[in-house]
Amino acid sequence: MLRFGLFGTGHWAAETHGAALDAHPRTELAGVWGRNPERAAALADRYGVPAFDDVDALIEACDAAAVALPPDIQADIATRAAAAGRHLLLDKPLSLSLADADRVVEAAQSAGVASVVFFTQRFQPNVAAFVASTAAAGGWQHAKTIMFSSIYQPGSPYGASQWRRDHGALWDVGPHALSIILPVLGRVEKVAAVDGPDGLVHLLLTHAGGATSSASLTLDAPPEAVTREFVFYGESGIETVPNGQYEPHVAFGVAIDQLLEEIAAGTRDHRCDVRFGREVVAVLAAAETARAESRTVSVPA
Repeated sequence: MLRFGLFGTGHWAAETHGAALDAHPRTELAGVWGRNPERAAALADRYGVPAFDDVDALIEACDAAAVALPPDIQADIATRAAAAGRHLLLDKPLSLSLADADRVVEAAQSAGVASVVFFTQRFQPNVAAFVASTAAAGGWQHAKTIMFSSIYQPGSPYGASQWRRDHGALWDVGPHALSIILPVLGRVEKVAAVDGPDGLVHLLLTHAGGATSSASLTLDAPPEAVTREFVFYGESGIETVPNGQYEPHVAFGVAIDQLLEEIAAGTRDHRCDVRFGREVVAVLAAAETARAESRTVSVPA
């Protein structure tokens, strides 16, 4: 049994990370830490484990860290956990800056720990199969994605998320788009970005092989305009990315399985490890500069 420390107490921590870890036959929860001690105690009580009031004490008590916290807080905890030799099961985006992402990568590589970043769609079996087969087919010239969410409506569990309000769709749903575009079209070399109304952002990406992609993203679409479109165009025709089949906690169970496989095999090359998480952050950070300065920005390797 691999002992996981759960860092976070929000909806995603409770209903995705916590639920999947509690149900998994080869993991156990070592405890919960959160910024709000009362919520940490309540979530710990739900799963019958201790609540910790110190990050490093929970790191000491576990074999792996599952982090469901805002990205800037996640990066610090992930760096500390990796330095202590704990494996990492993180959420997207890895961080809010390339410098923080680099710190996590360096800590994980120096310690030799396994890492998986949970890009939800990449752990949906039907979407993962689509990405693999589409990448293998090759010959793609362009991808287009539209991801219009509406999280600020009454009853949304994410409407009060301050980091989402501060950083918007680029950093929240942008990683989902990139997690599918990058393995098919390859590394992004250049980014242009412009803003639209009500938090809408448009990206135009140029990839290393010459292909292009575009993404239109918002968290504040009118409820009647909520939609998801994801299409690749190329020599094989037109291919549409399927919707995931499973609820997020089931997909998170797949991520747990794959992290356990990495640990057992001693390999450190998962397709969604912290290095891939860092690649996504590099594109997002470049897009942030592009939209702020109204110019095309090169993405650092």
